[in-house]
Formats: sequence, structure tokens, C-alpha cells
Amino acid sequence: MREIEFAVKINAPEIEPRFRHAHILEQFDQLPSGQYMELKNDHDPKPLHYQFMMERKNQFTWEYLEDGPTQWRVAIGKK
Repeated sequence: MREIEFAVKINAPEIEPRFRHAHILEQFDQLPSGQYMELKNDHDPKPLHYQFMMERKNQFTWEYLEDGPTQWRVAIGKK
């Protein structure tokens, strides 16, 4: 596994659910091109991935670093 330097690290369970996706997308939008954010979650963030695919098409990369069963970690890169 390659070493990724993260500009932003987000632990999703610490964010109130009704604000969670908006906060994550806002943090992503502030990233400069070529930077990465780390997302940690207590479940597979597939719904967020689908939202990225719809609202940020061709603007991001998505790489699972840890795939459960108790923690998921995703590297989200800004193209």
C-alpha cells in the first residue's frame, strides 16, 4: 500500500448525521487539486460515494484503505 499524505482527516461518526455529507463535501471542495482527505466511518460509506459520483463527477478518486467490518477508511482525492 502506498503512503498517502492527507490534507484533511474526517471521522464521520463525530459529525451529526443530518450535517455529515454536506460537511464532507464542503471539506472536499476546499481541497486543492492533487490533495487527499481521509474519511473514517463505522459503516461502508457507499451512499456518500454515490453522492460524490452524482455531484462531483470526474472530480475525485475513491480508494478504500480499510474495508470493515468495524471501521472503514477511504482516501478521497481531488483531481
